[in-house]
Parts: sequence; structure tokens; C-alpha cells
Amino acid sequence: MALDVLIGLQWGDEGKGKIVDYLSEKYDIIARFQGGPNAGHTIVIDGRSFVLHTIPSGIFREGVVNIIGNGVVIDPITLFKEIDALENIEVPVRDRLLVGQKAHLILPTHRWLDAASEHAKGKQKIGSTLRGIGPTYMDKTGRNGLRVGDIMLPDFDAKYAALKRKHLQLLSMHPPVDFDLEGEEQKWMTAILGLRQLQHVSCEYYLGRALKEGKRILAEGAQGSMLDIDYGTYPYVTSSNTVTAGVCTGLGVAPSSIGEVIGIVKAYTTRVGGGPFPTELHDDMGKFLQDEGHEYGATTGRPRRCGWLDFLQLNYTIMLSGVTQIVLTKLDILNKLETIQAADSYTLETGEIVRELPYCLDAFDITPNYVSYAGWQSDINTIRDWSQMPQATKDYIRAIEKTTNTPVSIVSTGPEREALIIRSSPL
Repeated sequence: MALDVLIGLQWGDEGKGKIVDYLSEKYDIIARFQGGPNAGHTIVIDGRSFVLHTIPSGIFREGVVNIIGNGVVIDPITLFKEIDALENIEVPVRDRLLVGQKAHLILPTHRWLDAASEHAKGKQKIGSTLRGIGPTYMDKTGRNGLRVGDIMLPDFDAKYAALKRKHLQLLSMHPPVDFDLEGEEQKWMTAILGLRQLQHVSCEYYLGRALKEGKRILAEGAQGSMLDIDYGTYPYVTSSNTVTAGVCTGLGVAPSSIGEVIGIVKAYTTRVGGGPFPTELHDDMGKFLQDEGHEYGATTGRPRRCGWLDFLQLNYTIMLSGVTQIVLTKLDILNKLETIQAADSYTLETGEIVRELPYCLDAFDITPNYVSYAGWQSDINTIRDWSQMPQATKDYIRAIEKTTNTPVSIVSTGPEREALIIRSSPL
């Protein structure tokens, strides 16, 4: 049995949480493979909104196992805030959640380092969420990190103290920033006691056995492909691999295990924080998309920058991850527009027209060249059948399919779990 993958194809915030929640009833296991509490997957059920930062989005489904994989970095404080919130609405989290032993832990001093480092950058800030993600991955690659399995070992306290000392030395080199280390450390140690009580697994062996047994597994990505540490808009990226390749290292599965790759695409484009964004709109249309789409970060609350769909960017991430089908989200945000645009090439400052992403998007002046599509100027939010879609809506979706050479299997027409049009089997 193959393992399917669900990833975001833009700069994050594509609506992955809702789609994983919908698809999870078709799977036995949902596994997060990278990222940390900088993610914010929003799910709306019966009019109530839930935001998950670390726990996989299949947690609301009875009978589905949810795994926090080895490639994830975990802040125990954030994790237990999520667990408490879910248990308050009677979701049996502890029965459905497994934690990979090799997942790395975010310490309070990781968050302090993150804040100090970002503050020191001044105008060169990269837009960190200040959750300690970058410093934790740095310790991971520097072979200094603490992992979930370490909390069960007799020398855990010594390991923690050594890493804390290292962080305090680094912090002495930065300008001071306010941080209540004693208070945060108390909360962290309390959360560690809770983490010891959760079910820990050897992620690679667990999933290896599950694949042999024919279990259906969906790997859930966080952030977006354009934030990939290797292939995103570096250095304005996250600290992990957000493309399909990250599944293999993040969960401990072989490349031959990968089946369907489902790419989530917003009907326009957004980005949080700094970094290049060729189709960004700095006018009333950009403000319209921001307001109509409620484009504010689920994790940070920061307003998202908004712009038109970018086919160069989209074809790039589809190529990187071997995407086999697209799920199109937030299409309803375009309901009122007379005309919709999408970039199909760039003109560089030299006058050259390109249809592939340049090496560095902020090294040159880039002018997107747009194609226009007729808007439908009607409400599609309540439509659940493809045949009832306005012709202009169908034309826009078919243009996306033609330009990306990838089928659109699901269309989301609102935030609610049931606001979906299924065009073909997404599996």
C-alpha cells in the first residue's frame, strides 16, 4: 500500500487543515512530517473554528491514528495547550495521538534565541514567527538537539542543562530582549511531565509495519512549498523541507512508498512576513482580497500580503513534488470580481521574458505578465455539484488545469467542512 502526501503549493495558508480533515475519514493514519507550531491549520466544524499547530488535522475523526512525525519540532507547552483545548470539547486526543521518538524539542531558550536573533536583524528581518523553529532545527543539524525519546532517559536533566547553557552563551552576544525564562521554563517542565505520558513510537518502524499491513496513510505537510529550506525563496523560508522529499526524511519512509501527491492551491496567492512576492497587489484589489478572504495568520495574526495566482510559481512547486492532483481552495473569495488575473510569465529588467522562476526573485526588478479571465459575479458558496457551477468558474478552473497540466480534483467553496465540490476521486 502506498502513502499519499498532502502539501501546500504556495507560501502556506492554502487551507491544508480543512482538506486533511475531509480526507482523513478515508485513511487509517494521518502523519505530520515537518515543521512545528509555526503552522496553523484551521478547521471549521458545525460553525466552530479550530486551529491546530502541532497535532495532525485528522484528530477529529474517530478511528484515525494521528502521528507527530520525527521531522516535526515540538514545543511541549504549545502541544498541551492544543491537547487541553481538544479535551475540553471531548476529543479523545490521547487515544488517537502518537509522537515520534526522534522528533526534536523546542526549549524556552530556543524561543528566546529566535526573538533575539530576529530583533538584531532590524530591517533585514525574515518574518520569523518567533516560535523557536529556526534555532531548534539549527541544534538538530548541529547535533546538539534534544529529542522526545531523551525525556525518558536518566541523563535528560543533564542534557537539558547543557543545551540551556549553550543558548545562554549565544544570547549574551545579542542585544537584550524581554523574556521570562523562569516562568517559561516552569511551564515547559510541567508540559514535559505530560509528554512522558503520551504514546511514543518509533515512527519509521510503526509506519513501515502499517504499509506492509495495507493501512492507508496520509502525510500532512505544514507551511508551503515556496518556504522550503532548499527550494523556497531563500532566505525568507522556513527551516525544513516542505516539498514531497521531506516526507521520506520526516517520517522514515522510502521514496518508493509515495503514492498520490495532493497539492493545495489557493485561488489567488498570499504570503505572510517578508520576502519576494512577484504578483503581490499593493492597491485596492490587494486590500479586497485581504478583507474578503480574512487573510490574517492563524498562528501569528499578522495580515497576509495578497496577489494574483502565479503560474510560474505553481508549475515550479508541482514539478518539485510530483503533484498528481490539485485541490483548489478559497475560490468563493473571487465571487464579486468582474475580472480575475493570473501571471503566466515575467519580464525581467533586461527585457527578457521568462516562464521559469529566476534563481533569486528579489535580485532583479520583475514585472509579471498577466492573462485575464472573466469573473462569475455570483455566490458559489452553497454549490455542491460541479454541474451547477457558473460557466466562468469552470473556465477559470480548466485554465488552471491546462496551464499546470494537473487535474483539479476538489474545489473548496467556503471554510466549512462540507463546503466542497468533488470532481473526481482524490485518492
